[in-house]
Amino acid sequence: MSNQKSLEHEIKELIIEALGLEDISADDIGSDQTLFGEGLGLDSVDALELGLAIQKTYGIKIDADAKDTRNHFTNVASLAAFVTARQAA
Repeated sequence: MSNQKSLEHEIKELIIEALGLEDISADDIGSDQTLFGEGLGLDSVDALELGLAIQKTYGIKIDADAKDTRNHFTNVASLAAFVTARQAA
């Protein structure tokens, strides 16, 4: 498994754990599936929880007010790319 795929799987597990989504498994979440609204159906409270979990797990800072932050939370693939870029910085 590539590092990116491995990180995507980790993030899927983190989403499930952080948000208490007991009915689904990591395999149920597509890497390019939209996380909010129509896709997985997460809301703004979920976004805060997920943001905190990602900051804690990966030791990165997320600026909730930054314009591009929303784009990073589009799907698992974009979150994984964001985490990778922040860890490399």
